[in-house]
Amino acid sequence: MSTTTTPTSTDAAASGSFRLGDDLPVNRLGFGAMRITGAGIWGPPADPAQALAVLRRAVDLGVTFIDTADSYGPEVSEDLIAEALYPYPADLIIATKGGLTRGGPNQWAPVGRPAYLRQQVEMSLRRLRLERIDLYQLHRIDPDTPVEDSLGELKALQDEGKIRHIGLSEVNVTELAHARSIVPIVSVQNRYNLAYRTAEELLDYAEKENIAFIPWDPMATGRLAQPGGVLDTAARTHTASPAQLALAWLLRRSPVVLPIPGTSSVAHVEENIAAAGITLTDQEFTDLAHLAA
Repeated sequence: MSTTTTPTSTDAAASGSFRLGDDLPVNRLGFGAMRITGAGIWGPPADPAQALAVLRRAVDLGVTFIDTADSYGPEVSEDLIAEALYPYPADLIIATKGGLTRGGPNQWAPVGRPAYLRQQVEMSLRRLRLERIDLYQLHRIDPDTPVEDSLGELKALQDEGKIRHIGLSEVNVTELAHARSIVPIVSVQNRYNLAYRTAEELLDYAEKENIAFIPWDPMATGRLAQPGGVLDTAARTHTASPAQLALAWLLRRSPVVLPIPGTSSVAHVEENIAAAGITLTDQEFTDLAHLAA
């Protein structure tokens, strides 16, 4: 392999661009705003000033796509985004999600009732200080609510001008195809990274249909990044961190992939965005994929 890295001043624009719904251009390497909250994704961050600095630094480095959810905190992440970045840059797209409720740290339960989703959209609009949410994602399909009802309410909110585009999170190909028969879907968000690739079929479908694939947990490389692991060895050889190489692999995997690495550290934001400047050849990409397998 002959991977090279770039300084931490690399702009996210180096990752390339993608048009959400064919009308919202974003730099592909974005920022996931889950980890700017407290432990267990619950309550405020230990250092609120640092959380605000992380958001501002991400935008300074060219991030034009921020992904959050009303359940992060809950409410905390959306509040911090507005505090740090409002009034927003003209090219910044903020995506949020609804449909998971919180009972405590690391506790999540799906609720997809139409009245609940409408309430959450209205509250997200208020917290984010927006008149319209550019991308609103159903955080989970609620097994106790017909998906036709959940998506039908989001379509009604879209018709009212409160949502621009609709996305899904943690679905399979069958569920995505069914959802698209109800309402246009421009994005899907599933767990996917170099070491965890159970969503390959979904990603292939998304690429074929030009649907954004937003991998959450994009840098969870597990044993691969441990000292002496295959990813650690490759990264050390080519002066990149394992996390940077994992992000570069995702960017190379498909033009519809929009990685959203999250962190509560300014230094880590800079390191993550520097991955936009790492170019993997076809052979390098294949070698890493085989090493991970």
